[in-house]
Amino acid sequence: MSLEEDATLLSKVDLFANVAPRRLKLLALASSRVLFTPGENLCVEGDEGNEAFILITGEAEVKITTPSGVATVARLKRNDIVGEMAILRDMPRTATVTAASDVTTLRIGKQDFLNLMREFPEVAVAVMRSLADRLARTTNELANAQAARRAGA
Repeated sequence: MSLEEDATLLSKVDLFANVAPRRLKLLALASSRVLFTPGENLCVEGDEGNEAFILITGEAEVKITTPSGVATVARLKRNDIVGEMAILRDMPRTATVTAASDVTTLRIGKQDFLNLMREFPEVAVAVMRSLADRLARTTNELANAQAARRAGA
């Protein structure tokens, strides 16, 4: 794939929708394509998070370790981004992300991701919205699970 094609792919990701095409080319230049086969991990819970991945093709599962075992909490698809939480929190990864099919990603390094957020406040706002949406979904799922547990008790 060419730099132009990678920039076009990035423009389809919600986080980068308002970034100028020439800036997306710079981001594409700073990123690299990484391929994963089914069952291969993009990220591992507890590892240091030095990059984020944007799914170009394929699907991946997000899994966390719970007291009762490993639980799948989300399924990622084309144009989804993963790994940004570890970058933003500067803490170990909170989940393991495993390719559910052949997956092609664009990998963006930590410093390039942080620079992009500094240079483009609209990207920072989009990241905050994405994280807020995830938090709202998680809170809702937790409330539903607690209600179901109380109803079954």
